[in-house]
Parts: sequence; structure tokens; C-alpha cells
Amino acid sequence: MTWSIVAHDPNSGAFAVAVATRAFAVGAFCPFVRAGVGAVSTQSMTNRYLGPAVLDAMARGLSPAAAIEGALAGDEGRGIRQVHAIDRNGRSAAWTGQNCVEWCGSVSSGGISVAGNMLVGEATVSSTLVSWKLNGTMPMPDRLMLAMEAGEAAGGDRRGKQSAAMVMVTTEDFPDLNLRVDDHPEPLQELRRLLSVWKVEGVPRLGIAPSKANPSGLTDLDALEAGWIARGMDLRFRR
Repeated sequence: MTWSIVAHDPNSGAFAVAVATRAFAVGAFCPFVRAGVGAVSTQSMTNRYLGPAVLDAMARGLSPAAAIEGALAGDEGRGIRQVHAIDRNGRSAAWTGQNCVEWCGSVSSGGISVAGNMLVGEATVSSTLVSWKLNGTMPMPDRLMLAMEAGEAAGGDRRGKQSAAMVMVTTEDFPDLNLRVDDHPEPLQELRRLLSVWKVEGVPRLGIAPSKANPSGLTDLDALEAGWIARGMDLRFRR
């Protein structure tokens, strides 16, 4: 019921998942990322427990293929599951169960895997991959956006459109980027709009938020107030 990208950028260390489907709130079920470890999407009659299980196994050093195999071993519904993953070495693997609805399958290249099911055809995943490879100099969120739009233009989900999501992690224990479109007639268009807002409002926030390198983040009251004033907000901390 979905197609998705799992990707790794070795230069920044980022892991990301972008996903779209004709189902409600895909961002709440399919994408999983972990800094320094990898990215996973679990889809097609989704079993959310597979995402953390695959990440835990890759954190222990297992390859994506071995991690997926181990996670599926105890799942009696593995025939209707689709899972793909990528690790910090750029290795990827995908599982498409024998009972998944056509068209279903996956393609991959260095640093990326694209997988989908219930699609119009194979062109959805192949066009997604081609776009990703053609836009290699772009920042990861823009590259993901273009690739998903290419997949939709090639057919997308055979049932239509409803939700989309994009999540990306770099150094922290939580995502730098976590956007969800839960219910929209044009979810990828709305995701692109949210991405543009994130660039203006979300990216600057990353620079002042608590982090591993700066556990308290920016705490200077005058500096924080100056940021509000620059945006036209008449706000002051109590002193």
C-alpha cells in the first residue's frame, strides 16, 4: 500500500525515510531512523515492531539483510510484509513477502533502497531511484522530495493518494526533520510545502536547541529575545 525511500548520506551521516501511500497517517507507522545506525521502512500490512527490531540488530553490527531476516523470523505474517533498510556502511536490503499485492518489489543502489507494493507498476520505484541518482548534489531533503515526486508521476500507489512523510536524523537521538501529512488530497504537494516551512523555521531552531555537543543549547535570554524581536514578536522572558 506504499512506496518509500530509505537513504544514507555518508558525508553528513544522515539517515532518512520518505514515504507516500493511499492510507491514513503513514508517518505514524512506516518510517524508522536512528542516528549512527540506519533507516528502515516497514510496510504492506505494516508490523511496526519490525522497524525497531531491525535497527537494534544493525546497531549490534548485523547487515541489513541479516537484521531483516532475524526480525521476520518470529512474524507469522511475513508473507504480507515488506521491509527495507540501510545501514551506516551504505548497505541495503529489502524483503517483499510472497503474498504482497502486485505490483510489489524493490530496487537499490549505493546508499539507497526504494520499495513499494500495491503500485501502478515497477516504474514507480525505478523512476524514484533514477531521480535520486540524478540529483546527487542536492541536500538530502530536496533530493528525497524530487525522487518521491518522480515516483508519483510514474504512477504511484494504484489506489490513489492520502498521506506522506519524511524523517531525517543526523547526530542526535531524535530527528532533525520529521514531517507528516496524515490526510490530504495531494500529500506530496503538502509535504513539499511543509519542507519549505522547515527550511525557514525548523533549520534555525536546530542551531539553538540542546544537542549532544551542547546539552543545554542556547540559554542566553537576551540572545533568545533578539531572535523573537527580529521576527516581529513582542515577547520577553520573566526576570
